[in-house]
Amino acid sequence: MIQPFTQRPIQWVSDQGELLQDLPERYTPEFIRELYRHMLRAREMDRKLIPLLRQGRTSFYAQAHGMEATQVGLALACRSGHDWWWLYYRDHPIMLTLGVPMLQIVSQIMGTASDSCKGRQMPHHFCAKEYNVASISSSIASQIPPATGTAMAQKYLGTDEITVCTFGDGATSEGDWHAGVNMAAVSHAPVMFVCENNQWAISTGVADQTASETIHIKARAYGMPGYYVDGNDVIAVLEVMSHVADQIRSGEGPAMVEALTYRVGSHSNADADAEKNYRTREEVAEWTARDPLERIEKLLQNMGHPISEEEKAAMVGEVGDEVAAAIDEAAASGTPDWDLMFQDVYAVQPPHLAEQEAYVRAEQEALA
Repeated sequence: MIQPFTQRPIQWVSDQGELLQDLPERYTPEFIRELYRHMLRAREMDRKLIPLLRQGRTSFYAQAHGMEATQVGLALACRSGHDWWWLYYRDHPIMLTLGVPMLQIVSQIMGTASDSCKGRQMPHHFCAKEYNVASISSSIASQIPPATGTAMAQKYLGTDEITVCTFGDGATSEGDWHAGVNMAAVSHAPVMFVCENNQWAISTGVADQTASETIHIKARAYGMPGYYVDGNDVIAVLEVMSHVADQIRSGEGPAMVEALTYRVGSHSNADADAEKNYRTREEVAEWTARDPLERIEKLLQNMGHPISEEEKAAMVGEVGDEVAAAIDEAAASGTPDWDLMFQDVYAVQPPHLAEQEAYVRAEQEALA
């Protein structure tokens, strides 16, 4: 039963892979395997791309290890290429699940010539115009007001699109968060606010972030429903997010979902020794034992359709080959040419910029 403002996170599958509610019809062993593949693909992408930092081939990476169920379930609950997305910087599993090509993601991380952002954006801060994914910003909660604006436009135009806006628990302490959420409620905008509560905003724990018992309970004060889901249970996430998306799409206004999950890895390459600096190894071990991929492995085992070691190894190898090919292709495209800095700035290049480009071009030719 999916109800707002529950005291405990909504679950479908326990940590031990036991069913806590009847599975809807679509959850055949084959479909559950597909959910697993999506999560494994994101996990292996992290594992393969983090070494790029040590090789000096990128300067920033924010892994999603432990949070894959939240992101895969959310992406599959919405309509790819139809709904609009304002994401935060740890959401590459959403991008992958929506269908954004691996090459496009890897090129952006490496800042190569094949990058659709042409190397201008900070690594791991994606956008994908054809999938309606707006450019990601590092400024915490800065995506909340424009997400509300996007949803207000959708309402004005009378489309059946919705806007999905993701953020971490730390964003809820920002003024932009309040302003955007409040305006969405007042304007009855079709936006889903999703808090990926991984319990750490860099080194600030959620207990130091808010005095409220949960994040989703804040929705009540804004006049919208708030849902609480186990963010490591991909089936629960998909069911809750689908329910909320359908409600919003039918004209019931905005809603908030809190997915309780955990960032097993570091915040980024800036805090590789997180366990030494601000959290305990025991805490990490406790949440590692609640791994979203292992939960699905146990569920399939209990259903009599286990994933064999050979099958899992084949999946891992497939993703590894996909990532390696994307890295090679991105690297082969070379670095962006200098004159790209003058493109995509104005629809029609103004005279002063044309003069600057001519000056730099003459300088480059003289140095050649």
